[in-house]
Parts: sequence; C-alpha cells; structure tokens
Amino acid sequence: MPIATPEKYAEMLDRAKKGGFAYPAINVSSSQTLNAAIKGFADAGSDGIIQVSTGGAEYFSGQGVKNMITGALAFSAFAHEIAKAYDVNIALHTDHCPKDKLDTFVRPLLEASTERVKQGGLPYFQSHMWDGSAVELHENLQIAEELLAKCRDAKIILEIEVGVVGGEEDGVEGKIDDKLYSTPEDAIATAKALGTGDHGYYMTALTFGNVHGVYKPGNVKLRPEVLQKAQAAVHEEFKTADGKPFHLVFHGGSGSDPKEIAEAVSYGVVKMNVDTDTQYAFTRPIAGWMIGNYDGVLKIDGEVGNKKQYDPRAWGKAGETGMSERVVVACENLGSAGKH
Repeated sequence: MPIATPEKYAEMLDRAKKGGFAYPAINVSSSQTLNAAIKGFADAGSDGIIQVSTGGAEYFSGQGVKNMITGALAFSAFAHEIAKAYDVNIALHTDHCPKDKLDTFVRPLLEASTERVKQGGLPYFQSHMWDGSAVELHENLQIAEELLAKCRDAKIILEIEVGVVGGEEDGVEGKIDDKLYSTPEDAIATAKALGTGDHGYYMTALTFGNVHGVYKPGNVKLRPEVLQKAQAAVHEEFKTADGKPFHLVFHGGSGSDPKEIAEAVSYGVVKMNVDTDTQYAFTRPIAGWMIGNYDGVLKIDGEVGNKKQYDPRAWGKAGETGMSERVVVACENLGSAGKH
C-alpha cells in the first residue's frame, strides 16, 4: 500500500486508543533497516510507524553528504516506493528533535511538506517530534504551539515530550531524577496550551520513569499510573468526551516489564518507540555470520576467501531477517499484530 495518508494515520492512532493497543515505532538509519522494519510489520499483519532521528537522517544521507534534511527526504522517498509492495499501512515519523536542531531539521521539513500539500500532494512525513525536554515547560509548550499550527497547515501530526526521558539518544541526554515523572499539572498545562484536539492533532510523550538505552529487565522503574492520573486530570479539567484525551507515546521502553507496558497501553499509549532492541536484533546475526564464516569473510594465510560469504547481501540478509523477527515480537507485545 502507499504510505498512509494524513487521514489514514489519524484513523490508525484513534483505532489504537479505542482498541487498547499500540503501534511499534521502529527507528531506522539505512535502506536495509527500513526494509527490515516494513517486512516485520507485514509479517505481523500490523500497520506501523517507521521513524528516523536527526542522527539517523544524517547517516541515511551517506558519509559524503552527512546532511539531515537530505537524508530525511531520501528516507521518505525510498519508503514511499518500497511500501507500495506491502499490504499494510506505514506512517513515517521523525524522532527526537531538540531546540538547537529545529531550524535545521523539523522546520525545513515542515516547510517542504507545506509546499507539497499546497500543490495538491501529501506531506513527506506523517508526524514530527519536537523534543522540548531540555527546556522549561513554558518554553516547551510555547514552541509546541508554533509547531502545531505549522503541522496543521501541512496535514502533519505533532509529537511533543513533557517531562524528561532518562539516558541518552542521538546526543539528547536526560538526567535520571524527579523529572522522569510527568505530573497532572504538566498534563493540564499541555492541554491549556495545545487544546484537546481543537487546535490540531498531536501526540504527547508524558514521562513515567522511561530511560533510553540498554537495561536488564527490572532495572527501569516505570510508574504507569502517572499516565492514568494525567489523563484523568485533563478529562476532569476540560470535561472531555473521551476519558483518555491524550494520544500517548512511550519512549525508552527497553528493559521494561511486559505487564508495565500493557498497563501503559491501557491508559492511552498508541505509539511505542523501539530502537535499542531492533539495533541489536539487526547486528547480532551479522556478528554471528562473521564469526561463523571468518575464514571465508577474511583472506587468511594467502587464501582468497569466499565471495559468497563476504558479499554484503549474504550477511545483510541475516541482519534484516533478525530485525524483522524482532518487529513481529514488538507488534505482538503491543497488540497490533493481526489488526491491519
């Protein structure tokens, strides 16, 4: 199918919240990881979200270019072509963009999509994330208001972060302290600034102990009840028809307990970012291939090696297969499998 239209993407997210499931949002940085992600969604019978960070977009453009905008547009163009061959809906998203990169990443991409929409086309991306976790809440929401208006004009959904996700991702680092837990007051302030859908469609990454990076199960102390309290506070304050007014996003889920993930989804999480786990799922089979076929991959003791073993397509297929299988697991864990 073609990449999801703005209307189809909104329908996907609404259906997830109503149905009590969430979509994995898979970070990619190359054509191979993008192919693996789409195939994983198709194998699971799940619609899904594929995203690229600022660093991922730069890498996608190649080492001779190293430009975030070029890489992001190349990612979008490639995904639009490949997605046509699959029977699931795929939405494209840009991940964490801090304040110092807005003018060189999200804003130019928004302008490009706005022009495309004015000419009767579709936006290059279906959603963009503004990561205001490093600034004070009032500034975070002030910038979010500006971006929400621009996203509305481009038929794009905005994702914001209220609170701080611990750990580090693409140079954005969050301290592990009390700010890991968003408050009901934070949620109410967000709804006052951005509305409850009347000013434009947005997703909110409220934080409840999330941490980016690699952690053993049990080491990440999540408090999903933070999300429940936030939803209830906004519902009560604004008398919303929906008891869960926010479309929530779950960041930093590696090492989380499956029961905590399920609880978070039950409180309105519709999108969960998956990066660390799929990076390992892609790399582990490649490492195994290299170790298991080292005498063919390398030219040892004057030998010529084995072209079939050092051909990038051979070990690349192993990486793609491993990552696709992990995407299927993510769909099953979040309940989106079989719901296309």
